[in-house]
Amino acid sequence: MSETARQKPSALISIRIDLVPIGRLGPGKVELLEAIEASGSISGAGRAMAMSYRRAWLLVDNLNRMFRQPLVEAAPGGAKGGGAHLTPMGREIVAHYRAIESKAMKAAALHIDALRDAAAEPTS
Repeated sequence: MSETARQKPSALISIRIDLVPIGRLGPGKVELLEAIEASGSISGAGRAMAMSYRRAWLLVDNLNRMFRQPLVEAAPGGAKGGGAHLTPMGREIVAHYRAIESKAMKAAALHIDALRDAAAEPTS
């Protein structure tokens, strides 16, 4: 394939914020929070991410302990079923993380394009 017809690989920035010594906030935990909001449950979010309920619950517990206020509120199951949703603080944390990610992508766009231009052809 000619250089001009070559398709550039996609490029993303992955941000991990270390809140030392409290914990880390990164793309996986933020995706889990978004999946909880979308599915209305921790188990549904775990399934959507191919993650066990236990792993999802442990991550939620970790996230809830990282901040002054919980990010996720869960209602126990039962006859009416349980569920979970993001608290206002949870939605705020997701919004801040996504804003950081977006601003980093914009700030680095020139350099990301240079890396994409220099990238090798994908192998099949």
